[in-house]
Amino acid sequence: MVCAVLLAFLAFPPAGIAGEKGHGSMPGMKSGEMGQGSMAGMKMEEHGKMGDKVFGGKVGPWQGEVRLMDMKAHMEKAKASGMKMEGMVMKSHHVALHLSDPGTKKPVAVSEGKGTVKVTGPDKKEETTNFMVMEGHFGADVNLPKPGKYTFKTEVESGGKKGSASFSYTVK
Repeated sequence: MVCAVLLAFLAFPPAGIAGEKGHGSMPGMKSGEMGQGSMAGMKMEEHGKMGDKVFGGKVGPWQGEVRLMDMKAHMEKAKASGMKMEGMVMKSHHVALHLSDPGTKKPVAVSEGKGTVKVTGPDKKEETTNFMVMEGHFGADVNLPKPGKYTFKTEVESGGKKGSASFSYTVK
């Protein structure tokens, strides 16, 4: 549910809720402009650059890039653009795992698969969250409630292939 709401934030109306085919399937939407999972006025490749890059490296047979988006900051931007946020409860951060082919360096558009991300906080508490396939990448919402070092362990499976990666991020 929370991930579906995130997609609505990322797309902004009128592309708000466009199903699994991507916004490019909507009438009047062109790929690379306001379609295929990008925000209004944002090119497709810029959408993948949202948030802070927290990992780049091998994820099984793929090259992976993980970006972490602060949802509080993102919601403030959405509010400023006129979106209503009453009653919405979200986790503090969104993890986006993008995969690419290590040989060609071209992005792999994830259309099916599953996975998890396990986050261990500075207090050693662990929380495991399932990844969802979201507009060509794996995404999950996680809580990073206080300052300190967080360790992430990801595992994904897509197209009959499996991969995993570990990395750390420090909340200031």
